[in-house]
Amino acid sequence: MRFLSRRLVMQGDLNYANALFGGRALEWIDEEAAIYAICQLETNSLVTKHMGAISFESPAKLGDVVEFGLATKAVGRTSITVSCLVRNKATKKTICFADDIVFVRVDAQTQRPEPHHKTLEMLQSQTLKELRTLNLDTGE
Repeated sequence: MRFLSRRLVMQGDLNYANALFGGRALEWIDEEAAIYAICQLETNSLVTKHMGAISFESPAKLGDVVEFGLATKAVGRTSITVSCLVRNKATKKTICFADDIVFVRVDAQTQRPEPHHKTLEMLQSQTLKELRTLNLDTGE
């Protein structure tokens, strides 16, 4: 899982208990996962179809930097399924984990599902190439 995106918890992101509001965390997860899926499938004609299990593990407080780790879990004919781990940048403590986030490629005009012509192997290879161009350590 690569952690390439971060956000600062601001006053407007807090709930009544002065911790990151769960709804805000879910909004961020949906946005970050969508951006990830758009980059993976090289199209912005995607819709969120499903979010599976979401578990909240620990709070994020005002001023915390949270980071988003995303990974491709599965690839279908028209869909991509990703997982997202949100953790505290400083402590590495898990804030929440969202599993089985499914995006479907749709035709821009009809909004009907359409094939994306990608495989999991193709996406893994594509990701490694992108990381090399960014001079990021690929762990190899």
